[in-house]
Amino acid sequence: MEKYLNDTVKTIQELIRIDSTNQPAEEGMPFGKGAARALQAFLSCAAAMGFETRNYDNYVGEVLFGEGEPFAILAHLDVVPAGSGWTHAPFGGEIENGKLYGRGAMDDKGPAVVCLYALKALKDEGFQPRKTIKLIVGCNEECGWGCIDHYKQCAEMPKVGFTPDADFPVIYAEKGILHVKFYFPVENAPFTALYGGKGVNMVCDEAFAQCDKTEGAERYSLRVEDGLLVSRGVSAHGSTPEKGKNALEPLFAYFARTNEDMRRAHEILFEDKFGLKNFSDETGRLTMSPDVANYGDGILSVCADIRYPSTLPLQAVLDVLDKTGVRYEEIHHQRALFNPKDSFLIQTLQRVYNEATGERAEPIAIGGGTYARALECGAGFGPQLCGEPVTIHQKDEYISIPHVTFLLNLYRRAVEELTK
Repeated sequence: MEKYLNDTVKTIQELIRIDSTNQPAEEGMPFGKGAARALQAFLSCAAAMGFETRNYDNYVGEVLFGEGEPFAILAHLDVVPAGSGWTHAPFGGEIENGKLYGRGAMDDKGPAVVCLYALKALKDEGFQPRKTIKLIVGCNEECGWGCIDHYKQCAEMPKVGFTPDADFPVIYAEKGILHVKFYFPVENAPFTALYGGKGVNMVCDEAFAQCDKTEGAERYSLRVEDGLLVSRGVSAHGSTPEKGKNALEPLFAYFARTNEDMRRAHEILFEDKFGLKNFSDETGRLTMSPDVANYGDGILSVCADIRYPSTLPLQAVLDVLDKTGVRYEEIHHQRALFNPKDSFLIQTLQRVYNEATGERAEPIAIGGGTYARALECGAGFGPQLCGEPVTIHQKDEYISIPHVTFLLNLYRRAVEELTK
C-alpha cells in the first residue's frame, strides 16, 4: 500500500483546499458552491481510476465497485466551520512535521479519500468483490443529513456497511438522539432577559441575564459585566455533557432561590426530578444536556440534547417528559443503532483491527451519531484511535502521514474481508 501513499496524501490536500462548509443553496448546489466542488472533485478522481460514479444532484455521490448485494462505505465531504485560533491555514492542506493540517483532515475528507484508494488498491490487485461496494459521500452530514435523505429517494441504500467517521476499534451501538424544546412559563420573572448557548448539541459555555438585583451572585460563580449577570462554563459535545460545565445551571440555580417557576425549571432540567437519567443499558446511561435558553414574553424556552440507551424505546423517554407537565416539542430525532457484538460485521471489523494493532480491543458504544444509523446494520470504524489527540472540530485539525498509511492498510483489509 506504500505506493498509494503519495497520491492519497495529495488528494486529501486538494480536497482540504476546497472550503466545503455548508452554505446557502444556489441553483444546482443545495449546500453551496464549496460542497458541490468537493463532491465533483472526489468523483472525478474516482472516475479517473476507472470506477463508475454517480452524482445525485450535488447532494451526494457514490463510487461503485463489484457486483452483488450492495455494501456501503458511508463518508462525507462537508466540514464544520474553521473557527479561529489556527496556526496553519484551515483550508491550506499544509504538511509540517509529518502532519497534514486542515479542516476535514480527520472529519471526514481524509478517511473518505483513504477508502477510495483502498478500493483502487483492491481493483489493481484484481480483486473481484462478491458485493456491489458503494462508497457513498454526502455533503450535509454536519448539519442535517439532507444528503442521505436525497440518496434514499434516488438510489438503493445498502442494508450493511460501515462509516470511517467515528472511533476505533469498532462501534456496535449508538444511543438514540432526541432534541426537545421546553417552554417554561415564568411569572414575576426576576430578569428581563436570559439567554445562552450556541447549539443544541454543545454544552452551554456562556449564559447571560439582565436583572436589577444581583445580591449573592458571587456564591454561584456569577459575575456582573457590562450590566449583565454572566455565567461561564466549559463547552463539550452534547453527547458527553459530563466533560463540560454547563453555564446555564448556576444561572438557573441563582434565580430558583426566589422564583418558584425557575425552581421548577432547575429541578426538571438539572436535578432530574422525574428520574429521566435512571434509564440505562449496556450502551450507557441516558444523558440530558440543556444547551440553549432564551426568555421572552413570559416564556423561558430551553433546548435540551437527550441521548438515550440504544435498547430503550423512544416512547419510554417521551412518557417521562410528559410526566413533567411542561409543554415541549420534539425538534430532532435519530433512532438508536444497535448491532449484536457477535454479528458478522462487528466481528469482522473487530478482528481486522486487532490483527493490525496486536490489541484485544472489544466493540464499543457511543452517544454520538454517525452515518451508520442510515443502515439497518451499520458500524463506525475509525479513523480516531483511542489515546491519540482528538483534533476533530478543533483548531489545527490534522491527520498524520503515518496514520494515513495505517488507515490505507486497515480499510483495504476490512473491505476485502467483508466483500470477498
